[in-house]
Parts: sequence; C-alpha cells; structure tokens
Amino acid sequence: MHKPLCLRLAHGVALLAFLALAPQGHAAGVPDASTYAVTDRWTLPGSGGWDCLTVDPPRHRLFLSRGDRVEVVDTATGKLIGTLAGTAGVHAIALAPELGRGYTSNGRTNSITVFNYDTLERIQDVPVPGENPDLLLYLPASGHLLVLNGRSRTAVVLDARSLAVLATVPMPGKPEFAVDDGHGQVFVNIESDPGRLVRMSDSTYTVTANWELSGCNGPTGLAMDVAQHRLFSSCDDGVLAITDSSTGKPVARARIGGGPDGLAFDPARGLVLVSAGEGVLNVIHQDAPDRYTAVGAPATQAGARTLAFDPASRRVYTVTAKFAPAAAPTAEVPRPRPQPLPDSFTVLVLAPH
Repeated sequence: MHKPLCLRLAHGVALLAFLALAPQGHAAGVPDASTYAVTDRWTLPGSGGWDCLTVDPPRHRLFLSRGDRVEVVDTATGKLIGTLAGTAGVHAIALAPELGRGYTSNGRTNSITVFNYDTLERIQDVPVPGENPDLLLYLPASGHLLVLNGRSRTAVVLDARSLAVLATVPMPGKPEFAVDDGHGQVFVNIESDPGRLVRMSDSTYTVTANWELSGCNGPTGLAMDVAQHRLFSSCDDGVLAITDSSTGKPVARARIGGGPDGLAFDPARGLVLVSAGEGVLNVIHQDAPDRYTAVGAPATQAGARTLAFDPASRRVYTVTAKFAPAAAPTAEVPRPRPQPLPDSFTVLVLAPH
C-alpha cells in the first residue's frame, strides 16, 4: 500500500473555487443519480496488503494487486476467478486487449510480468531499468507501456509488443500516477511538497512542462477530463486540485476526505470521484470547467483509499480490510502501521442511485 496521504494560491491567481467537504445539494443540471451508495461487499480469503485496482469492463473482471499476487474477481458475482502468483511487491496492472496481453509492475523484483489477457497465464517476466516499478500505463495510440519507478524517480517507456526499452526519462521527484490524453501527451503527478505535475511527450520521450501544484501536498491519484483539458489531483492535505492541462495553471480547489488516493472522472455525468481513507467517496460535479460542486460523500469503510471506475456500469470499486492495532514504535520503525487481518480483505461496490 502507499503511505498514508496526507494553501497557498498560485501567484497571480485572483480567485479559486474552494468547496467544503459537506454535500451542498444538487447544482443545476446535476443528474439525480449522481450520488453513490455501497451495494455489495465481497470478502476474499487470504492475507496481505494491496495497492492499485484495474477494472476490465468488457470481460466483467476486476484485477486486484495483493502484495505477492494478482487476484481477479468476476464483477457480476463477486467470486474469485483467477490468481496470478509470483508478482512480488505488485503495485499496478495494465491491460492491452488488442495485444492480448496484460502487465503487472513488481516493485520488489524490479520487473514486470506479462500475462495472457484471455487466460491470465503468465507469458514472461521482464526486468525494468530502475528501482521499485510502481504505476503502469498502456498507451494505445503509440503501443507503448509506461513504467513509473518510485525509488529511481524515472519513467521508463517500453514497446508493449517487443518489451524493448525505448527511453528512460528522469522525473523531478517520486512519480506517483499518470494519465494519457490520447494525443501523444502523458501527465504525471510528482509526490512532493508542494506537489508537481509533469507533462511528457510520448513521441520524443522528453519532459515538456514541469508545473508546481501550489496548495497541493503529496499528490497521488490523477484523472483527466480530456475534452475540457482539466487534470484532477488528489492531495495529501485533503484537497482536490484542478489544473488546466494546456497551461498548467490552477483553476479550482475542492475539499475532500482525509487520506485521499484514487480518483476517476466520469465524463458522461461530469463527476469527479475521489476515494478517501477516512471512509468516504467524495462525489463532485463539474458545473463548468472551472466550477465544481460537492454533491455527496457516501460512507465506504476506513482504509478504502484506492478505486477503479467502470464507465460502462458507472460502478466504483474500492478495497480495504479490518486491521489489528499497530505495533509499539521502535527505533527501526518509529511509526508502525496497523496490519490487515487475514481473511478480512473486502471489495466494496458503489453504484449511483
């Protein structure tokens, strides 16, 4: 799992929208089904932590990183339908259906695992230059696979078919999450204080912009409204930062729950969805590209920080577990984390109502 996530306004910006966490009712044009509620809880056996989730709408599958393995759940039944073992320190899963492949990033072995998209069978393990490969992003337009190395602070670009390394791009800090605009540009959150946003060219493999996210510390989750050129970053200090992807300028801020991480944007309903570890899903409506209204914060469960969004069903999936009390601090581990209890790992399903 990622570490717990944790205002200055940018110079020259006269006013930013800053919203309270509490729901403010429905704005004009907000659909009645814009708020969410938990509709299912699927508890899976076994032990271990977790990180990113990836949903596969065409096959009704949810991929879950579980520390040393990837578990695959049928989203129609909540049943475990497959396991890909031997992925030590797995962080993320990327899917390339047109190539018949999927990929995992294995942080402890500095490698990626390539598996068959249909059968989930392992194809091969490939070393990655750098340390602690974290996020994976498949770029369909170019056929590239982007790997973000947390410890090395680099972005590695591979050919998704041949797995040849095409470039290693230094980042200005620890890269945390990335999105693709579909037009040759990739945006990367840098988990620093204050945070940064990097724009990288997928054709020249160079950083073309490096923007400070003023008022946003430790950004992790990142999503994009491609049509309106807006980037959404979840920040450690309980802030959603909205940035113009063309200029890098901040256009709005919104209050969100404590310990935020995963987020998604639903363009069909104009909703930003942010999961927060304190146990809420923040639902924020995009009234206009630079104006946002909080419309709900349905309860989830403490620790449910990561999410996956299915644009077909508009369901949100998030995960957590029950935890044992944290161990006593030691010189080696001054801030020990509570450990998840075996057989308590749970997938929460939220649907609009």
